Amino acid sequence: MSTLRFGQHLIKASNVFLQTELSFAMVNRKPVVPGHMLVCPLRPVERFRDLQPNEVADLFCSTQRVANLVEKHFNATSLTIAIQDGPEAGQTVKHVHVHVLPRKAGDFERNDSVYDELQKHDQEDEEIPSKWRSEEEMAAEASIMRKQLENP
Repeated sequence: MSTLRFGQHLIKASNVFLQTELSFAMVNRKPVVPGHMLVCPLRPVERFRDLQPNEVADLFCSTQRVANLVEKHFNATSLTIAIQDGPEAGQTVKHVHVHVLPRKAGDFERNDSVYDELQKHDQEDEEIPSKWRSEEEMAAEASIMRKQLENP
């Protein structure tokens, strides 16, 4: 695996920390909170309704593994797990993906502000790579996550 397709983007293997038969998980180039990860089906499908039942099962089993890892690693007390399914829901990448965000008390002034941030996080400065995390930073985080999965 040298690259994976994520909608219109090619994702380097170094940014991926979990791959199953039908899904993969990666670090986020522009996280809303530290530890914000994405879980995606391998097959580039735009809408959730277009996934096959086995892809849904694998996607959510993978999401559960990532959620458990993220909650523990980032010392979170809760999680926000979300899918933006379609443009009116805030989906900017035409590939189903699950956002997994570790949450802590007081991380947002208003708890539901996390959804406002999700709505706009990829739309702002989309074409300004200086606002993104570096490849090195993302690869380092993915490496830590990969090792944590191997040695729980």
